[in-house]
Amino acid sequence: MVKDTGERIIPAYMKPSNGLLLEHLARYDFAKPYVRGRVLDLACGSGYGTAKIAKARKKEITEIIGVDVDEEIIHFAHKEYYHPLMTFKVADGTSPDLIDQLGTFDSILSFETIEHVPDDRAFFKQLMSLLNPGGYLVMSTPFGRGRGVSSRSPFHYYELTEKELTELVNDPASGVKSTMIYYQNSVALEREKREGVHYPIAVVVIQKTV
Repeated sequence: MVKDTGERIIPAYMKPSNGLLLEHLARYDFAKPYVRGRVLDLACGSGYGTAKIAKARKKEITEIIGVDVDEEIIHFAHKEYYHPLMTFKVADGTSPDLIDQLGTFDSILSFETIEHVPDDRAFFKQLMSLLNPGGYLVMSTPFGRGRGVSSRSPFHYYELTEKELTELVNDPASGVKSTMIYYQNSVALEREKREGVHYPIAVVVIQKTV
């Protein structure tokens, strides 16, 4: 039995109505139209989302690899989920030789990841370097108090402000062609904010230049 750290989403240990689980599943559902070809789910955790995408997009993908730095959780994912187009691997998303380990991808998913690394700019460039020209990166992160400011979460280095995130994901030097930022409240993802509604999470769709 894999340990529940309080940060992991493990559907087998959660009620189907759990709000946090539903929020995470909503992000994978949202990402489906952008997924094609060879796919990377970076920081896949227990593998539930990787499996969800493999089943839903089996006609559009050639392969999906779920990657996480935690060997224990990848072992759990191997035992819990199976699909002929899906594999799981242990790897560090910040490793400078990640592209040599994994190759490049037509689509990349990386949900709730960037707040877990010490250098968000370097990590974003890493993601873009793994992405093939014309491909899509779909990522999410909570809004917070800003770069270099300690997060209230013991698992996060820091959480970017909306301004910092917007600047990061629109960096043409990283090969960004276009960016769309969506705001998440519970299971709803909206392109425009509604007055009086709190949006704690950003979900970003980035296309790489051809």
